[in-house]
This record gives sequence, structure tokens and C-alpha cells, in this order.
Amino acid sequence: MRIWRELGYTLTVPLMAALGLVHLLIVLAGVVTSTYLVGLPLLAGSVVAARRLGAANRGLVRTLAGTPVPAPAPYRRATGLLNRLGTALGDVTGWRAIIHAVVRLPAAALAFASAAGTWGLGLALLTCPLWWQVPGLPAPGGWAGALLLSVLGLGLLLLAPMVVHLALGLERLLAVRLLGPPPAQARIRTLEETRTQAVEDAAAALRRVERDLHDGPAARLTALALGLSMAREELAEAGDPERPEDQERLERVRALIDGAHRGAKETLSELTDLIRGIHPPALDKGLEVALATLAARSPLPVDLDAELAERPSPAVETIAFFCTAELLANVAKHSGARQAAIRLRAADGRLRLRVWDDGEGGAAVAGGQPAAGSGLRGLTDRVRVVDGELVIHSPAGGPTVVIVDLPLRA
Repeated sequence: MRIWRELGYTLTVPLMAALGLVHLLIVLAGVVTSTYLVGLPLLAGSVVAARRLGAANRGLVRTLAGTPVPAPAPYRRATGLLNRLGTALGDVTGWRAIIHAVVRLPAAALAFASAAGTWGLGLALLTCPLWWQVPGLPAPGGWAGALLLSVLGLGLLLLAPMVVHLALGLERLLAVRLLGPPPAQARIRTLEETRTQAVEDAAAALRRVERDLHDGPAARLTALALGLSMAREELAEAGDPERPEDQERLERVRALIDGAHRGAKETLSELTDLIRGIHPPALDKGLEVALATLAARSPLPVDLDAELAERPSPAVETIAFFCTAELLANVAKHSGARQAAIRLRAADGRLRLRVWDDGEGGAAVAGGQPAAGSGLRGLTDRVRVVDGELVIHSPAGGPTVVIVDLPLRA
């Protein structure tokens, strides 16, 4: 339960702050003695050890305060004594953890004081009728005063969860800013992940196209060529159309030509579907027209509200189109919805797509993102390729709202 987790976090704050203060004294000792031979190894070891302290604080914030803080890049030890010293002394993550230990002291004091002032004082006042008659303690004014203090204590206890939650806001902010990866490092990690995903998606798309061409149109074109070859041979052998055996040959030729004609039509249909899967022709007329086509083809009534003052780049249009197509397909298959709506806007250099349905909700979501194993993870990977973001709101009972935020220019 969030109330008890946050209370537990405020109880661990003094201990972690004290550990951080002791570690800070060791760092200061390393700085003071850094002019001597023993000082640099002490300072380097303190910076690396600060990573462990930061990881402990990060785990407490995630487990008890309910705020996930991404882990920074792991520490990589260099070879050679001088290289190790240089790597440790230049470890940005370690220094950020040291800074966190310093600047979190006022935040830790605020969090602990809020818990003590609400939970502690509230419990003391609530139990006033039990202890006010203890010899040596001041009388609160008889039973009436004791009951009044008890009601005041109950009020403090009711306010305590909200007060503690607000007081922990600064602790959460400092943990996210200082114990997570630096902004540049987080950006590099995101770019590496999206680049890898883009390469894998491109390779998978090429394999899918190759497989579809090999198993579908290529096989049908081969059968078409064989059928036409057999028809040519039958025509070459056919003599007098009045002879019964030649009439049979002509009938077989007609059957072969009819089969070849059907095969050619089916092959053309498969090639059209394959081309539409690579680049929907409706996008040539703009994203609004393409989404209108999707809405018209949906088995559910879809209300489309699309208004773009500026046309996005082709890559962004393609991503928005396929995201909408996938979301509408999920609505029709899994949501039990009666209707859906699409809203598309472009402003401040961003393209914002919103897909809503009145279904049952309850999609597998963690922190607004598709949970591991969810079929929507592919959409998240697709939008991240162009630095986009996908957020899902799907409470049990519905409605479900999916927001896709993309740059206008990839």
C-alpha cells in the first residue's frame, strides 16, 4: 500500500542521509590528501563507492517512494593503475551520487519532519485519553480537553498520507535528476536502442518481403509460365479442329488459358496487397485522406477529426498511418467497443495522434507504456525510431485512449 511504503521510506531517510554524510567526509578527506600519494586512491575509491550508495537510494525510491529511476551506464574498469585512477576520478555517475548526498539533506529533513509531525504527533494526540492521567504529565483540561486533542490527532492522521506524499516530492525529484543517467547519457542510450530497433525492423521487413514474394507471386508466376508453355505445345500439336482428338486438345488449351488468367489475376492482387503493405497508396494524397480510408474500412463506426496545417515528412506519415491501422485493428478484435474516434493535430513542430474507443479497457500497461509481452510494444518501438512517444490510458472498464506524439520531421 502506498501510504505504508512512503512512511517506511521516510523512516529510512535519516539512515541513508547519515551514510551519505559519512561518505562525504571520506570524500573530503580524499580531496584534502589528494596532494599526497595516498589521497588519490582514497578519492577514486570514494567516487566509485558512491555508485553503490546511489544504487541503494535508487532502489529505495523505486520500491518505497514509487518513482522508477533508470539506472545509469555500468562502471567499466580500465586496465593499468593510472587508467583506473583516471576512470574512477572522472566517473560522472559517482560524482552525481556524491552531489545527491549533499543536496538531499534538506529534503531528507523535510520528509522525516513531515512524517514525525503528522504520524507521530497525530498518534500521540489520538491516544491522549489514555496517557493524560499518568502522574507527572500535564493535564490537558480534563476529559473534554483530552477528547478534543484526540479529535485533533485523528485529523492529523487523516492528513498524514497526503502531507508525507507532498513532502517526498523533493526527494523524488533529486533522485530522478541526480541518481539516474545524465541527460546526454540517456539520450545516447535511447539513440542506440532506436538505431538497433530500426536496423532489426529493416532486416525483418526485407525478410518478410522476400518470403512473401517467394511463397506467393513467384510461385504463381512459375505456375503461370508452365501453364502457358503447355498451352503453346497443345496448340502446336492441334491439327484439324473437326477431329475429335484435336477438339479435346483445344478444350485442354482453353482450360490452361483460363487457369493462367485466374493465376495472373490472383498474382496481381497479391502484389497489390504487398505494395500497399510497404507504402499505402492513400498516403500519396496526404495523411488525412489515408486515415479517412482506414476509418471507412473499419468494422466499427470511427469518428475522424484530422486537421493538419503542415504536412509531416513521409516517414512520419507512414508511422502514424500504421500505428492507426494497428490500433483500430486491436479495437475491433479485442476491446468489445461499439465506436472509436481518431483525432489528429499538428502544432509546435509535433504531430499528435489520439485514438479513443469505448471498449472494456484493461490493456496491459505499466506507467502509461505497453507492458512486457504486450502486442503494443511494437508500436512503441516504431515511434521511438523518430524520437516519438506512445502513451496508453486504459483503466478497467474503459475507455482506452492511446496518444502518439511524433515530430513533424523525422
